[in-house]
Amino acid sequence: MKHVILLFIVGVSIWALLPPRGGSSEVISSSVATREQGGVKYVIRVDPGPLYLPGLVPENAKAPVQGFRVVADAFEKLYPDTRIEFLGCPEGTREWLVTQLSSAQAPDIIQVNARDAWQDVRKHWYIPLDGYLDEPNPFVAKGEPGSIRWWDQFKYPVHTQSTRAPDGRIYNVSLDMIETGIYYNKTIFARYHLSPPKDWVEFLGIMRMLKAAGIPSPMLVEKRDFTDWGCDIIFDQMYGNMRPLMDLNYDPRRGEDLNGYLDWDEVTLLHRHGFFTPRDDRWRETFRILREWREFMPQDMAGTDFFKGFVTQQGAMLWASSLTLPRLVNDPHLGFEWGMFYLPSIPSSYSRFADGHPMSAVGGAANQYHVTNSSLSDTPAEMPFEQRMEKSERLKRTIAFLQFMCMPKNCNTVVNEITAFIPNIKGVDSRPELAPFDEFLTRHYSMTKWFFTFDLQFDEVLERMFDLYMNDGISLDSFLDWMQDNIDSASATMTRQHHPDFAPLEKTWESHAGMRKNYTDLPAEAR
Repeated sequence: MKHVILLFIVGVSIWALLPPRGGSSEVISSSVATREQGGVKYVIRVDPGPLYLPGLVPENAKAPVQGFRVVADAFEKLYPDTRIEFLGCPEGTREWLVTQLSSAQAPDIIQVNARDAWQDVRKHWYIPLDGYLDEPNPFVAKGEPGSIRWWDQFKYPVHTQSTRAPDGRIYNVSLDMIETGIYYNKTIFARYHLSPPKDWVEFLGIMRMLKAAGIPSPMLVEKRDFTDWGCDIIFDQMYGNMRPLMDLNYDPRRGEDLNGYLDWDEVTLLHRHGFFTPRDDRWRETFRILREWREFMPQDMAGTDFFKGFVTQQGAMLWASSLTLPRLVNDPHLGFEWGMFYLPSIPSSYSRFADGHPMSAVGGAANQYHVTNSSLSDTPAEMPFEQRMEKSERLKRTIAFLQFMCMPKNCNTVVNEITAFIPNIKGVDSRPELAPFDEFLTRHYSMTKWFFTFDLQFDEVLERMFDLYMNDGISLDSFLDWMQDNIDSASATMTRQHHPDFAPLEKTWESHAGMRKNYTDLPAEAR
């Protein structure tokens, strides 16, 4: 990068020095006339995510964040005919996202969860980035990571590859990582001579002791997070030793992290063979355990600020992500010491389906930047999609900004401005306060993400009925019946929309007939 800046200072055009990138695409050329006139040819709109939005003042911080703006200003100096505009977008609002993407009005670069984008990639709303990632990042000096393949810049390749879509292509770039953990009040633990639990039995014992001692809520967690993360980690504990049997379509290109991960089509086929039904004892046990855990959480889990409950010591433990860390680190009035541990494993002494393997990770890639079809707006809409990608100069410039963002100096400027995410670019160290999350990220990923398996309707029904069951509104049997219908309906919808070929999955399932003899308590249809 130093040689690029030096050449720019002495007036030598950077454009002639950049090597080709991105499949057969040539490097972007900016005319001398445009530069001399100070004209703006390209306006690239970027959604950096809510915590990176320039001008935002994080809670307990003293100044607004500016990292993305600083990097964008440097990029604009290299490309005077380009302006980077930042905008905030609604988070988790699929209706808004679909409206914007279907009309090609979304930001050129948008932060959206990869698993949410997967169901739409066939609609040509997102640009596949494999061709660019397999070639050099032109901003990287020779011999440095990324000078041969852009891919080589990423510090956590397993988690980065885990965002590869089921169609085998990758549609996003991840600058950072996120993970969850249990924040615990060391002062309360010391008062009752407690230490972080070694297994699930100890974990339950600690919560019982704290509740008996008068701690209102031994365990604090947001309702949506409990539904999402809770289902995933307990599911993994119940089914983890069945990964080889249940994984029917492992693609090595998606990384070892997803060896055993169940996509929607695999879930659908397994469901046809009796899994995830009222007749599946492991499925039943998953939700029994979650209901038992619920007893140690606040009675009202709706509309409550659980972080406030933690800092006011109404709760002894808070299950949250690394996004919570800045609020603790920057709080000058915190009246206790705190620490972190990860959720402990479930031993076979507690559940016959468990084998004590480590609790899975549920985090991974944090801000996942997708390039949308808006970047192709300088090409005719009626042109074939692949041709539009090849011809579009706006797309090349958009990709260039993502490549520039991946330079270590730039990643550090953005990610380490706040204490919330772990940098995913080699040569960029994490802030010391985030050290526990580095260890948490080494764990095997959850077998699936139920909240991102099917569609929005499935998620809404899951969340509503899970909440009703957790609060004794319906029985376990009724909840499992609802889930049976929910999976049936979602599977039918996804099959109708995507027309998958289930034959290879069924063939793999049949080839596992001998393996199935080694497992007990399988649903009757699976034996």
